[in-house]
Amino acid sequence: MLGHLHKTCRDTSKPYTKSEVFRFAVPDEKVPWNVQWDEYKPAEYNSDKIKGKEWADPEAVKGLKFNQIDGKLNRKSHMGDYKLDESGAPLNPEGRTGLRGRGILGRWGPNHATDPLISRLNDGKLQYIAIERSDTGQWALPGGMIDAGEEPLEAAKREFTEEALDSIPADEMKELWKNGTVLYKGYVDDPRNTDNSWMETLVYNFHDTNGVMDKCKLKAGDDAVNVQWKNVDDNVPLYASHSNFIKLLAKHHKYDSK
Repeated sequence: MLGHLHKTCRDTSKPYTKSEVFRFAVPDEKVPWNVQWDEYKPAEYNSDKIKGKEWADPEAVKGLKFNQIDGKLNRKSHMGDYKLDESGAPLNPEGRTGLRGRGILGRWGPNHATDPLISRLNDGKLQYIAIERSDTGQWALPGGMIDAGEEPLEAAKREFTEEALDSIPADEMKELWKNGTVLYKGYVDDPRNTDNSWMETLVYNFHDTNGVMDKCKLKAGDDAVNVQWKNVDDNVPLYASHSNFIKLLAKHHKYDSK
């Protein structure tokens, strides 16, 4: 996956998200953990904003059950078993990021999200619903974190409803929700990733062939400030790895982007 899925989280041009901490520069050849690099001494950052939060892990990793189900929490990775460092902290399966710690992520190890990709054909154009994020101003899929004990599909429905329907469920979508296809399951090159915490997602495609979404009123909610249909052809730059998910969408529907 290195090459297009592990670039954003090595960006040294600006501080780490919501901090003044800069990453240690990691060249491509030094990313893999099995490459010896004695000079690698990145800063460690754990945001004060997540300390004591109900949805966040404790500051210490001792007692956490990695690579397994830990109570209601799924600490397994879509990538398979991940290794732990000498302190017992999980190691990012895609390699070094230039920053140790948990950053602003709630969980040590994998932080599981889900991204619902609602699509349709409109005048011969393949389209999808995107939201504009309030934190970065970037366009993205209307997804988010899976709550402890929550099923990924239910999380996808909840996140779409919160961000693209302003938390007002659309009864018309009930049939559409029954026909989801998993387009991607794995690591996400997210700017919040660190050596010890990272984002993973399940991308579901719900393709509207019956004009269901024409009956639904799109309205941005939660942490979204705008919601729109976007054309695949327009190659809109999207948050994190989301542009890659749109490529998978086009491939899945055998759509030749002009």
